[in-house]
Amino acid sequence: MAVVDLTKENFVDTITNNDFVIIDFWAPWCGPCKSFAPVYTEVSEKHPNVVFAKVDTEAEQELAAQFNVRSIPTLAIFREQVILYMEAGALPGASLEDIITKAGEIDMDEVRKSIAEEDQKNNA
Repeated sequence: MAVVDLTKENFVDTITNNDFVIIDFWAPWCGPCKSFAPVYTEVSEKHPNVVFAKVDTEAEQELAAQFNVRSIPTLAIFREQVILYMEAGALPGASLEDIITKAGEIDMDEVRKSIAEEDQKNNA
């Protein structure tokens, strides 16, 4: 699957309509971002069931601010509309593969249960 460019116009639809989304927050002037881009694309081709997306933080400053992106590249992983991972730094392909595998193994029923319990505590 090709890497998708995310904008504020298609962001919510992309997250809502796909169970597994990985986002690379990047900028055209960023050296580590340019180095990471081919790794990201190569790994994306091995996971057709995952949406790989990119957010150009220069063009989409509102999205970058919404996710408090301070360093780039920053990688975010969503499953079933829940953010599971968000870290700055370029990764080698093997590390990215490992993170994708681990994110795919997470029991999302348990995650939603934990979120509901936390919300209940905060609203009590």
